[in-house]
Amino acid sequence: MGTQTATGTTDRQTAIRWMLRDLQALEHMLREELFETDVIRIGAEQEMFLVDSSWQPAPGAMTVLDALDDPHYTTEVGAFNLECNLDPQVFGGPCLSALEAQIDELLALGRATANAAGLEIVLTGTLPTIRKSDLSMDNMVQNPRYLALNRALMDLRGEAYELHIKGTDELRVRQDSVMAEACNASFQVHLQVRPDEFVNLYNVAQLLAGPVLACATNSPLLFGKRLWAETRIALFEQSVDVRRPGHHLRERSARVTFGTDWLRRSIADLYKEDITRFRPVLAPDTYADPFADLADGRAPSLEALRLHTGTVWRWNRACYGVGGGHPHLRIENRVLPAGPSVVDEVANAALWLGLMTSIGVRHPEVSRMLPFEQVRSNFVAAARQGLGAHLTWLDGTDHTASALALDVLLPLAEEGLASVGVDEADRQRFLGVIERRVRSGYTGSRWILGSLNAMRNQGSPGQRLNSLTAAMVSRQRVGTPVHEWVAATLDEGGEWRHNFVEVEQMMSSDLVTVAEDDPVELAANLMDWHRIRQVLVEDAEHRLVGLVSYRTILRQVFSGSAASLSEISVGDVMKRDPVCVPPDMAPLRAIELMRSFGIGALPVVVDDQLVGIITEHDFMNVAGLLLLGELTATAAPNPEV
Repeated sequence: MGTQTATGTTDRQTAIRWMLRDLQALEHMLREELFETDVIRIGAEQEMFLVDSSWQPAPGAMTVLDALDDPHYTTEVGAFNLECNLDPQVFGGPCLSALEAQIDELLALGRATANAAGLEIVLTGTLPTIRKSDLSMDNMVQNPRYLALNRALMDLRGEAYELHIKGTDELRVRQDSVMAEACNASFQVHLQVRPDEFVNLYNVAQLLAGPVLACATNSPLLFGKRLWAETRIALFEQSVDVRRPGHHLRERSARVTFGTDWLRRSIADLYKEDITRFRPVLAPDTYADPFADLADGRAPSLEALRLHTGTVWRWNRACYGVGGGHPHLRIENRVLPAGPSVVDEVANAALWLGLMTSIGVRHPEVSRMLPFEQVRSNFVAAARQGLGAHLTWLDGTDHTASALALDVLLPLAEEGLASVGVDEADRQRFLGVIERRVRSGYTGSRWILGSLNAMRNQGSPGQRLNSLTAAMVSRQRVGTPVHEWVAATLDEGGEWRHNFVEVEQMMSSDLVTVAEDDPVELAANLMDWHRIRQVLVEDAEHRLVGLVSYRTILRQVFSGSAASLSEISVGDVMKRDPVCVPPDMAPLRAIELMRSFGIGALPVVVDDQLVGIITEHDFMNVAGLLLLGELTATAAPNPEV
């Protein structure tokens, strides 16, 4: 069934009528007990990234999908993303090892197909080598639904998205589409739930979001910045946030949400809240009346309602589905990141599934035991700090996330998995992975940051991120859990060609700048303090307006002019309209420009905005290769400067 935008008045009214009709049908089905209850299944969705031989995001999704021709694989919003939907498994027996085996099998198929196209698959929450330039609309899958969703959300937003995440480093980025969502990849776990248990189990899922995430963080980097232990959480919440600044007294919810309170009565209340708080942005292009389907003995699709709730991204999502002709309810855990390895992912799923089962039985009204605000606080703390977070548990006591996992969660998860008959070997294996990971403190996030620290005085930032990505791939192919991984090393990024494809991989983005009306004396001191030979001049909008070099200042000093440096402004001596380059220029071309113009530095500019600088010094580590002429193999046709 196709989709269309629902931003016009008529389309929106139609979408709302259809959603209300679907909601009425859902409530009727709940009253009449029409849902499947005699079997409980689990399932999962595996998201991943595609990279090229230089470890950069590769927009090859459609090429790989066409060659795969496998219904398990599908698109995500980014053309460098793929998603693989796993088959449902009956919850019990060897379900966990069966889930692992199918992921391994499908990933092997995906890798072989991607490799034939010169690409590689990476399992990670946020890809280390992804750059803002990768988030253009050209890299969005040209699927009508994604395009319509982007248009609708941008219309609601009315301006560019402002991404602001502060961790060890701070990131501030403007983004003019929803493509920032494509920076994220998750491992989404599904648990089928009986209608009479849904309310409490959904609340249990909310309770567990923070503690389980703390054990599983794998996304500490974005655009080279060290941010949260699980940066996906902050990034996704901001990447499709259509709220505009307004009065501080007005309560408004983001479309990516943890929720505002415990669930009290029914799954239908979640759908009602989505309809109440969020206007529809998409609608089906055709509609089947659900009551007509019920009258004919068919399970209705509830397409309009499902489509709307698919544009409200809850971290724990209520799902209505139909399988084998029977309607059922599921809770989808969207908190967990992709990677670091398949066994890590299934171990995370085992922890969550076991806890859902045991806590649901032990505490039939979990919402009475802890304020919802504390549960949400746990979630944010876990996303920020991982195993170092302090979390409040059901008894009101505070624990470090690691102590809570070892002393409370793992025994409860073992109890829950055993109660539904999950094989003992699977319980020991996958929960053992969690135990060893927590005891060592070596989550995916810890491995990533530790690897970067080990390489901190080696190579360029781009080289380090390339090596990190390459190391992920090699260890994922071996299949060992992350607590057994050794740190990445610089040489894992491969031959030098992979590390010097574009200027952006080599430039410095930590800029020292002055304004046009600053005294030249300031520019001279900045060069002395920072041991640099050029200072860029920018205006209040961060547009490049000029460049001051040490040679210019020396000429001023020895010119015999009566004026001192403190009496001369930067604008009096700077070179206006300096030669600048885009971040995607080939490094050889940048060197050619430096030689042609007799200059030692090139500002890097995107849409008139200053984003970096590349200097002669940045090429020192490839000087020997340049003398041999090897870099000519990667030279691009001369772009217009």
